[in-house]
Amino acid sequence: MARLLKAKEAADLVYAGIRERVSEHQRNGVQPRLATLLIEGDPASAYYAKSKQRMAEKLGIAFDLHDLPADISADELIRLIHSLNTDARIHGMMLELPLPKHLSATNIAARISPLKDIDGVTPANKLATLTGEAGLYPATPQACIELLRHYGYPLEGRNVTLIGRGQTVGLPLFHLLQREQATVTVCHSRTPDIASHLRYADIAIVAAGRPGIINREMVQPNPKLIVIDAGINETADGSIIGDAAADVCEAATAVSPVPGGVGTLTTAVLFRNLMDAIQLQHQATREENNQ
Repeated sequence: MARLLKAKEAADLVYAGIRERVSEHQRNGVQPRLATLLIEGDPASAYYAKSKQRMAEKLGIAFDLHDLPADISADELIRLIHSLNTDARIHGMMLELPLPKHLSATNIAARISPLKDIDGVTPANKLATLTGEAGLYPATPQACIELLRHYGYPLEGRNVTLIGRGQTVGLPLFHLLQREQATVTVCHSRTPDIASHLRYADIAIVAAGRPGIINREMVQPNPKLIVIDAGINETADGSIIGDAAADVCEAATAVSPVPGGVGTLTTAVLFRNLMDAIQLQHQATREENNQ
């Protein structure tokens, strides 16, 4: 049976660091504040937004939840984002996805100030993720790497099979893994034989949004495989499952559970990004004042 790579301990370490930084900001007269934009219509988004609100309260972070109607226009949403961009009390912003079909997530997200974009969705932060320059990197890809580090699995020189090339996880993770000196193979919906790539991998990271995309039969020829599951899928009964089938635990050497794995650490990384955002904003202000 595989070792379960639960994320609670790693997340608690991140939260401990955040609490120290929140206290330091408060001593300096700064109250960290996060604004979340939630458009009605997606129960999962509402659930995650409320979860973040509860965690923010535990961390001493002010949390503004903007509940918005499903028929909000792009212009109205952009006006709200602009007002939050220019509000000095707001240090971070999150746009809960998915958006209703009449709104373009790419176009809307691009209106968020890169210095307040704690989920790394703006073009500037996507570029920073690619180049390694200073910026706010997407939380879920960071969580995948940090979970491996926490359990002592190095990436340098390892063969990593990344399943999924989406804009939110797969694509940014590809760049982060390369900077960790891993050799990365990317599989996707047009890859004819994913199992053949798993045979020679040290680590598989699954972020395809397709439950059961890998299973025990595919993993069995490589029992030393470590599987990080970044998938989050809601079943008909409302429970949450990952992209790896449950029976992968019977064949791999280690597997991150869903829930309790990458998602748990992702929330912690989001709040750490908020602390980093404050630092970047202060730095930008100093540079502006020195000009």
